[in-house]
Amino acid sequence: MAALLLVLAVALGFAAYHFWTGRPQTVQAPPVESAARSRAALSSAPPAAGPSVPSSASAPGGRSLLVDVTGEVRRPGVHRLPDGARVADALRAAGGVRPGTDLDGLNRARLVTDGEQIVVGGHPAAAAAPAAPGTAAGGGPPAGPVSLNSATVDQLDALPGIGPVLAQHIVDYRTRQGGFSSVEQLREVNGIGERRFAELQPLVVP
Repeated sequence: MAALLLVLAVALGFAAYHFWTGRPQTVQAPPVESAARSRAALSSAPPAAGPSVPSSASAPGGRSLLVDVTGEVRRPGVHRLPDGARVADALRAAGGVRPGTDLDGLNRARLVTDGEQIVVGGHPAAAAAPAAPGTAAGGGPPAGPVSLNSATVDQLDALPGIGPVLAQHIVDYRTRQGGFSSVEQLREVNGIGERRFAELQPLVVP
């Protein structure tokens, strides 16, 4: 009888042990404040290092040009154009051409260069020096006085006793001195002596 009671007691003890250890355990959730701090730490962490890109990087060929547009345009002045721009682009940058402007001789498809000046409305022959009064169109001997301040080398060469070298000396003197104020200044030109000056005096004017 005592042995039976002892066996029952041992069996009840094992059953109680397994019941106690097999019951569900309560798990405590992490504090809300700790989770919030973790998210804040992640958001404030510095980004991963990567290749740096300069903020002022420019695309290849991004050079700009400065062009002076004058004449019959709405906004004459210096305008900045992209590299590879043409005369037509410069005209648009200047506000367009005024109505009725003659564009003969102006190549609007030409590429512009940095620092150039585009004159709108000028005649193709505007850059040439005006013909001297009384000078023959074919380059022959002059029919009247030749202006020392406006004659070209060819026109001066047509004067008696003046060759291309001496004509160039006259033009060079005119450039250095800012023009002739009197015919007597021809004496100061290298290569003109008294005899040649006497031949030229009635044929030229300042």
